[in-house]
Amino acid sequence: MAVMSIRDAINATLMAEMERDESIILLGEDIVGGMGTAGGPEAIGGIWGATGGLWAKFPDRVIDTPISESAIVGAAAGAALAGKRPVAELMFADFVGVSLDQLWNQMAKFRYMFGGKTRCPAVIRLIYGAGMNAAAQHSQSVYAMMTAMPGLKIALPATPADAKGLLTEALHGNDPVLFFEHKAMFGVKGEVPDGQYRVAFGQARVTREGGDATIVTCGRMVGFAEKAADKLAADGIGCDVIDLRTTSPMDEEAILDSVEETGRLVVVDESPPRCSLATDIAALVANKAFGALKAPPEMVTGPHTPIPFARELERAWLPSPGKIEEAVRKTLAYRR
Repeated sequence: MAVMSIRDAINATLMAEMERDESIILLGEDIVGGMGTAGGPEAIGGIWGATGGLWAKFPDRVIDTPISESAIVGAAAGAALAGKRPVAELMFADFVGVSLDQLWNQMAKFRYMFGGKTRCPAVIRLIYGAGMNAAAQHSQSVYAMMTAMPGLKIALPATPADAKGLLTEALHGNDPVLFFEHKAMFGVKGEVPDGQYRVAFGQARVTREGGDATIVTCGRMVGFAEKAADKLAADGIGCDVIDLRTTSPMDEEAILDSVEETGRLVVVDESPPRCSLATDIAALVANKAFGALKAPPEMVTGPHTPIPFARELERAWLPSPGKIEEAVRKTLAYRR
């Protein structure tokens, strides 16, 4: 296995899949060079560098777009209907709102409204998340909002291996996929399987095992949950840490099976608490595993406020390993 960063795993996967399938095209702001340039040395692959080098290899299939998320997603939807497999990059997930009609009312509903006679194999890469001092309009985690829309598949890789496996799976499917990449995780390194490697959607990954509590999370928060679990393990407290990998479809069985064993649930979600992924999972467990619960579910989320710009306030806003540890200890201390 090669060791590479999440950024490099995404880049290598796109390279391999574009070599395999000539119908794959890339769309996005500045992925060629921007400002009408011809690319070349300026083809850095957008501000995140995840598509660098692809223009030189596929000059007719890597396309700069205007600064218009509605145009980017609309073009991807049309290209998918016309037989292409577009991969569109939204530089910041926060701006997905201006393309909600294209996503929610069009791409998500094509297969259903046309009676299965058409397909929309588009992948929309959305760069999300806080922790880089990018302020309220460039730091949000909007995956819960998109998970609520039937017809869209939602993937959130937490490791380089899953970045490759989930992206490869998306590029082999026939449905629209929103592929969330945390901006603070592009440099995270890990082993990546050689050759073609696919991770099926809807199959969670258990990264730590223990019988005292279940921690459910996704994306960057997986690493935070693992740190908390490791510290708790040093005190003899064992936790299952479940990395959802995808939130639509979501592996409900993995969550419920773990809670049936541990009797305690902590959900970690990098978004505000109201109508969030955390509330959804807490409700799922309360509805389907209530009899197994030994304590009320705990949620570790950001507060219901915009994300602060100031570094110290942003750090306070975010969930942390310490807050996760505290939530686990709270469930263990609960007495009926």
